[in-house]
Amino acid sequence: MGANTSPTPSECQTEHEALSHDQWFRAKVQASRDDARPSIPHTEAMTAIRKKLSTKLAQQSTTPTQARDRGA
Repeated sequence: MGANTSPTPSECQTEHEALSHDQWFRAKVQASRDDARPSIPHTEAMTAIRKKLSTKLAQQSTTPTQARDRGA
């Protein structure tokens, strides 16, 4: 890991926060790399995420109208 991947100053208020974030992030990356489950191809993952997002957006666009119609 030669590249400087530390958070920018605007993302962390203190050096301690930056170091804490860096440690957390590196642990997440390592856990992902150590995961024995098979990888999911990018296109398959993006298709699943787009489907979930589309469903959520459709639910959100109907919720205010339904609440208004009920008198909420």
